[in-house]
Amino acid sequence: MKGVQRTVRRRRYEARTDYKARLYLLTSEKPRVVFRKTNRYLLAQIVVSEIAQDKVVCNVSTKDLLNHGWPDKLKGSLKSLPAAYLLGYLLVNKSKNIKSGILDLGLIRHVPKSRTYAFVKGLKDAGFDIPCKEDVMPDETQLNKKPETAKLINQIKGKLKQ
Repeated sequence: MKGVQRTVRRRRYEARTDYKARLYLLTSEKPRVVFRKTNRYLLAQIVVSEIAQDKVVCNVSTKDLLNHGWPDKLKGSLKSLPAAYLLGYLLVNKSKNIKSGILDLGLIRHVPKSRTYAFVKGLKDAGFDIPCKEDVMPDETQLNKKPETAKLINQIKGKLKQ
């Protein structure tokens, strides 16, 4: 049959799921560290796939940083590089028993030294084992551009270690 068009899956058509990448992540049989961006916040989850179902083990948002010492005057910067870094750090501290996984970005583009990789740097600094090259992660000077954010990062990391 020449000229028959293939139907696109609904979630792919809605730009929600990359099925080829999802199949690769599921066949790895490792817990997935899911990172998503909304208009106001960054979200992170650790998801374990069981028989045809996903089970969320741990769920964190940058909104949770407000409970850990993020000042209200910086409430509008909950999508910044330091917030993404602390989100990764907070996720590892909240999930006590899972210490390794694989990154699931969904349809987010891979941009080196972005918020996505600041999140991964936070995971690695907290002791999470996740495969990622060091040259794509932002360095300390990018995370600590302003002295107040450097002080804030150290303050919140200190609270989380206790």
